[in-house]
Amino acid sequence: MTPGIHRELPIAVFDSGVGGLTVLHECLVSLPEEDFLYLGDSSHFPYGIKQPEELNERVEQVSRFLLDRGAKLLVVACNSATSAGAEAARAVAREAGVEVVTVIEPEAEIAAAITDSGRVGVLATPATVEAGAYRRALGHQGRALDVTEVAAPDLAPIIQHGFPFDQGVVDKVRSYCAPLKEAEIDTLILGCTHYPLVAPMLQRMLGRDVRLITAGHAVAAAAQRVLEANELSSPNGDEGTYRFLCTGDVTAFRDLGTRFLQMPLGEVEHVDVA
Repeated sequence: MTPGIHRELPIAVFDSGVGGLTVLHECLVSLPEEDFLYLGDSSHFPYGIKQPEELNERVEQVSRFLLDRGAKLLVVACNSATSAGAEAARAVAREAGVEVVTVIEPEAEIAAAITDSGRVGVLATPATVEAGAYRRALGHQGRALDVTEVAAPDLAPIIQHGFPFDQGVVDKVRSYCAPLKEAEIDTLILGCTHYPLVAPMLQRMLGRDVRLITAGHAVAAAAQRVLEANELSSPNGDEGTYRFLCTGDVTAFRDLGTRFLQMPLGEVEHVDVA
């Protein structure tokens, strides 16, 4: 067991808004006995169009805020935050003796393992694509892969604010799919935690034979491995709790978050992260 870290502490998770709730959902299913503390930094949404320096600083601030509240594991449930600020999160976490799980490496491992043709697509925010995080992660998988990356600057904001989806959303998603279809990919990494909400639309446009990789399952499995390796799994056999913090509009976060989490959110606490 990690010295000074108690098994009863929650797992802290954060994202720029509600997108990371798709990751939290899988964690709640896979680790039902664990407690979770989720922070939606919606006052700074979207992360995906911010400059790397600004995003790196924000990741450091949010990580420190959550770890000061007490956590046994930090999950960066945002692809843009991971691509620009993973090392900042790890540096803060090391001070607290806590490990970090991010979204990019686990997805790359799965994509490399399941692609038959070696043609892998990445649909992500501009910040994630420009940082080259997926291309590097896929390059570390020990096999030759032909990677096609598509930056989707509008997709996360559309999903964040766009229920119900209209024909304009369909047309926008189709435009992002065009270069992926041209590249004849057989595996697509959804490189933003918002994107699972349009997974049915993507599957229809790309074809049923294209495998879609989302962060949720991969992150939940990685979190479980870290907890077990460090003897930090919850000692309680009962169902754990989950709590929510938000830096922006609480009502909007709760209303939209329910769609992403597919479970009731309950009380949401407004916080300021300086």
